[in-house]
Amino acid sequence: MSEPPLDLVAALECLLFVGREPLSASRLAESLSVPAAEVPALVEELAQRLEGRGLQVLHLAGGYSLATRETFAEMVKVFLEPRPEQLSRQALETLAIIAYKQPLTRPQIEALRGVNSAGVLRLLLDRRLIATAGRDKSPGRPFLFVTTPEFLSLFGLADLSDLPALGEDAAQTLARALDQAEAGRAETEAEEVEEPFTFEA
Repeated sequence: MSEPPLDLVAALECLLFVGREPLSASRLAESLSVPAAEVPALVEELAQRLEGRGLQVLHLAGGYSLATRETFAEMVKVFLEPRPEQLSRQALETLAIIAYKQPLTRPQIEALRGVNSAGVLRLLLDRRLIATAGRDKSPGRPFLFVTTPEFLSLFGLADLSDLPALGEDAAQTLARALDQAEAGRAETEAEEVEEPFTFEA
């Protein structure tokens, strides 16, 4: 049984889709096994098939490529914007301690967590979720850490009084608040909770 004839226009669409740069007529002709003189007609037919759809064929840099239509430029731009990495359980745990008991020094935070927190604090500072607010009067004059307006914005809070009631697991309480704040976003990833972390507010 013979195979059905190849749809050259569909094949052209596939090549333009996977091409990382504009493809010349000669290269397309070679891949499609047709004379180079036939490529413009195939491109024109593909352009007609794509009318009213989100993609279009562009002729630029001496070749052809597929591109999104300008109508959808803003939507595509927003979609491609990098999303901030999700906070790890360790980061949420540290953030919860600061949020519910601020201001706190690094030694106080580490006493509650039981582990070195330098890396996590640096991450939260880089994300602008916490900031320093002066120094404590204890020996060594360590910095005091507090949450920031960016923290409130990320968790959908007007102010700290809107923090959810503290459950048994501080990190999980804050994680639930974050999930609620991100309810309208396309993707959410649930973090696996290994052992509950507790403290009294």
